[in-house]
Amino acid sequence: MASKPAIRPSKKSLETFPNPSSDRDYTIRMRIPEFTCLCPKTGQPDFATLHLEYVPDALCVELKSLKLYVWSYRNEGAFHEAVTNRILGDLLQLMKPRFIRLTAEFNVRGGIYTTVIAEHRQVGWKPHSVVTLPAGPE
Repeated sequence: MASKPAIRPSKKSLETFPNPSSDRDYTIRMRIPEFTCLCPKTGQPDFATLHLEYVPDALCVELKSLKLYVWSYRNEGAFHEAVTNRILGDLLQLMKPRFIRLTAEFNVRGGIYTTVIAEHRQVGWKPHSVVTLPAGPE
């Protein structure tokens, strides 16, 4: 019987592609519900949903490489605060977006839910004001 090849995703596999609309600000939002890392104290798994939001500049992150990157944390021990900031830092270094925010909502551990929010904006970048349109006729 043939054995299955070992699949070992690599954090180094993060890839980008050119922003197709770099002349305007727009927001890309991703929900990543299957993030797992290990508690550095107990070795037990920690589960989280990651919410990534960014306004790209010249580059966007390629989704399959992001999936493999996120998957690579499954066997790593990391405190919630450290892993959230590490992921944000890697994405920031890779894409250099106008704005980026990573929200990591960790499942309950010992009766405590933890949410860590890390963000960065380019110097001088300001978001456009939100446009609220009146409700249409019903």
